[in-house]
Amino acid sequence: MSDDIAQPDRIEGAPHPRETPRLIGQGAAEAAFLDAYTEDRLHHAWLLTGQRGVGKATFAWRAARFLLAHDARGSAAISLDIAPDHPVARRMLARSEPQLYHITRTINEQTKRMRDMIVAENVRSLHGFLSLSSADGGRRAVIIDSADEMNVQAANALLKMLEEPPARTTLFLISHQPSGLLPTIRSRCRELRLPPLDAGDMEAALTQAGIEQGSDTQALAALSGGSVGEAMRLINLDGLKIYAELVQLFSDLPNIDRPRALALANAAAQRGAEDRLKLLIWLIDLLLGRMARTGATGAAPTPEGAPGEAQMLARAAPDLAAARRWADCAQDVGARMRHGRAVNLDPAALVLDTVFRIQKAAAHQPA
Repeated sequence: MSDDIAQPDRIEGAPHPRETPRLIGQGAAEAAFLDAYTEDRLHHAWLLTGQRGVGKATFAWRAARFLLAHDARGSAAISLDIAPDHPVARRMLARSEPQLYHITRTINEQTKRMRDMIVAENVRSLHGFLSLSSADGGRRAVIIDSADEMNVQAANALLKMLEEPPARTTLFLISHQPSGLLPTIRSRCRELRLPPLDAGDMEAALTQAGIEQGSDTQALAALSGGSVGEAMRLINLDGLKIYAELVQLFSDLPNIDRPRALALANAAAQRGAEDRLKLLIWLIDLLLGRMARTGATGAAPTPEGAPGEAQMLARAAPDLAAARRWADCAQDVGARMRHGRAVNLDPAALVLDTVFRIQKAAAHQPA
């Protein structure tokens, strides 16, 4: 079993958050955490929220490393940085830190496949960690990545622990969609929201991850919404090229270049193209959203996600009526795509159906 398969909380092609030396673009969140620490009002559970890929997991690992390296209560500190040769940093990198517990999805021993949820046994195993580490009397840290993936039983098991928090233990719950968590879990945590990254921070974060993004940083920032994780998915799957194809395909709406549409559909139907199909669906939804935004605001979003996008958006969405039409189209297309994937509709047919519905919306025809 490869190391990558065993790490569901790692973005493909990027270092694991425990290995990321610096958190970029989240100075306000770090300052808020440091203030709570230095003033000796550190909450026992932190809910780290924000869109996927903005650095929540990196923050959790940095904060946990900091707490375990600064065992004294409320000692002076101006940064979460810990020297890489510090014993705690070295043990965490080697996954051998006895005061840290990490919960994420695990392999199902019966099927030998990665579970799609965090199950109750993953959370209940915390009790063993807490009982074994309590004798040391020092700080302990727990990272749950992500809390959104807990099933009902796991969430209830965690809730019991939050209701009676163990001494000198800090929990970090990473959540991309906190509205889906139990309200009782949210109410027992201090929420810390991490915002999207701007283009400059995006470039720095991608460089730190060893990604050569060329001259497309502006487009990556625009399409990823400031998420390094989404930017890396775009890079790994040629997402900028796919989006540029969509812009060209819809550049003359309601006219459609049918050979181009067929090529797009056939590419989505190729063997092993599941990840590309997911990305294509996401990009179509993103494009429709940018169309609606253009009509509503009277200006295309900047920067462009592909050459010629601003002209295409202005032509397709000149007014508020067009904005409403594209918003309705996005809702309709999204529902049909979800249904089509649920019933295993042929991917090529699904993509073509989507293209023709967009064409009808542009022509003011009923879907």
